[in-house]
Amino acid sequence: MNEAVKSQRAEVLSCRNVIRRFSEGGSMLEVLSGVDLSVRAAERLAIVGSSGSGKTTLLQIMGGLDDPTSGEVVVGGHTLANTDEAKKSELRNRYIGFVYQFHHLLPEFSAQENVAMPLLIRRERKDVAMKQAGELLDRVGLGQRLTHKPGELSGGERQRAAVARALITRPSLVLADEPTGNLDAGNGEHVLQLMLELNRELETSLVVVTHDRSIAARMERVLVLENGRLAAAD
Repeated sequence: MNEAVKSQRAEVLSCRNVIRRFSEGGSMLEVLSGVDLSVRAAERLAIVGSSGSGKTTLLQIMGGLDDPTSGEVVVGGHTLANTDEAKKSELRNRYIGFVYQFHHLLPEFSAQENVAMPLLIRRERKDVAMKQAGELLDRVGLGQRLTHKPGELSGGERQRAAVARALITRPSLVLADEPTGNLDAGNGEHVLQLMLELNRELETSLVVVTHDRSIAARMERVLVLENGRLAAAD
């Protein structure tokens, strides 16, 4: 896709002069120092940086899981600043899917129930939610594991279920924090391929935080977070 076409795609998320400070030992530590970022529809973007550079903090702010000290985050045309938690939860459910290094599946529920959960939270009928969850699990190669609980799945299977859960609502954007970091090379490659396929198929924007430059190289755009600021990779 050429640059002119990319620039015409709708903006699904933007960060404007985002600053995040933490109090540490009586002094203030500034982790993000005025981050500006625009993510467009169907884009694949990697954010890389050294450990402790603030990548996860930025991702949490993008997803409304943390608040910036100052600055603005806009998701789906909605500003997150001064938005109450109930509204933020609604916006996350509508626009954003999350994939973490650890799957965060609920251990007492089956794979199908875990994947259906975001639809149930938005009060979809249970039979509809479970049907859609089953279809998506089949799409990610877990059609024979619907009733298995997380403890009965392998690490790679759990992460594929987590990807399905992130995508069940057909979100505009998926935020992934080291999504293959807890997997061996084979399973990591499988999960990454799956995410890239679903990005193309569903036209869901994908932002991946990673320390792995080989993963970053497979995205359309790579940004480096260093000294609290984002810059294009060399």
